[in-house]
Amino acid sequence: MSDIQIRIEGRAGRITLTREKALNALSYDMCLAIHAALKAWAKDDSVALVILDAAGDKAFCAGGDIAELYETGTKGDFAYGRRFWRDEYRMNARIFEYPKPVVSFLKGFTMGGGVGIGCHGTHRVVGETSKLSMPECGIGLVPDVGGSLLLALAPGRLGEYLGTTGYRMSAGDALHAGFADFFIPEDQWPALIAEMEQSGEVTALEAAAQPAPVSALAAMQPDIDACFGGESAGDILTVLRARDDAFATDSLKSLSRGAPLSIACTIEMIHRLRGATTTMRKALDLEYRYTYRAMEKGDFLEGVRALLIDKDKSPKWQYADGAVPTVAVSQMLTPLGPNALTFEEE
Repeated sequence: MSDIQIRIEGRAGRITLTREKALNALSYDMCLAIHAALKAWAKDDSVALVILDAAGDKAFCAGGDIAELYETGTKGDFAYGRRFWRDEYRMNARIFEYPKPVVSFLKGFTMGGGVGIGCHGTHRVVGETSKLSMPECGIGLVPDVGGSLLLALAPGRLGEYLGTTGYRMSAGDALHAGFADFFIPEDQWPALIAEMEQSGEVTALEAAAQPAPVSALAAMQPDIDACFGGESAGDILTVLRARDDAFATDSLKSLSRGAPLSIACTIEMIHRLRGATTTMRKALDLEYRYTYRAMEKGDFLEGVRALLIDKDKSPKWQYADGAVPTVAVSQMLTPLGPNALTFEEE
């Protein structure tokens, strides 16, 4: 497949995204290919670890390829999108639960679906150009691909802030928020990959790691915790509107770009997942409840139209005044019964 290179180099299973012109956006076929390789390598004793990286300097992976989802959804075919998300989430779970080390090198943009393949492994490396984000609310989705679990586990109320505003994290931010493990200058990455291929060990990463860069997100944490701690999206908006400072102004501007229903559901999801019994599978199940309904009952098709198809950036959201009824959130997140996400492959 021209969009992805999957091979074994020495002791390492290597997956390189090569769809450089599309910022390595994940297609359905790429998801299936990654899943198949991981499944095979789990039982292959010659493969000691898995290394994920990408071609080009701009992006590790800027998200899922939503053009096909939009094309099928606007024709009334919701089954394709549901199948895409189902199989992508199964692949995300496999990375998270993998029995061998999974090392990812997150150069440039790592957004949405890129977080799903790059941030659930055991050794997540960021560098000078790294920019990580979960911008799904801007297209009428919710942070998915297991991202809701990372948000629920982030310190304080960072999860609510990152999940609703789409804030782009620097390398230092990603380390602070728990989306990455090591900061290593990018010019060292090729040599480290070669060493891991030869040795089958990840010890070289710890030796090469440098102190975390300064995190603007960490400096904002007191404001974030004060403003994003409400029980609902409405509570958060009320607090922000009552403040007269730069943080509140910037946050309200960021929130205004997202679908109100998506923002309200994101807050609810993070609150449900924040607890000692949270698992990746629970997070993916909850996300799938939303994405399963996103085309038919949510704002996904309108969000994609406004941002990526017509590019007028003037989406006509449901609940445009920001007042989202509790029942609307419940309807998007209620269990799917026989259509619920399963992790057994058919």
